[in-house]
Amino acid sequence: MTGRGTQTGNSRSHSNIATRRTFKINLQTKRLGGMKLKLSTRAIRTLTKAAK
Repeated sequence: MTGRGTQTGNSRSHSNIATRRTFKINLQTKRLGGMKLKLSTRAIRTLTKAAK
């Protein structure tokens, strides 16, 4: 819905060795207007704030 996706970065060990890892987005299913949507938690917070 918002166009966000997974990000990549480095996982650092105690000896500072870098290995690649992925940061996955936190998706939640939310019913909005009678439709089920997969939204990120940041988008849910923004919609809640806009509804007030």
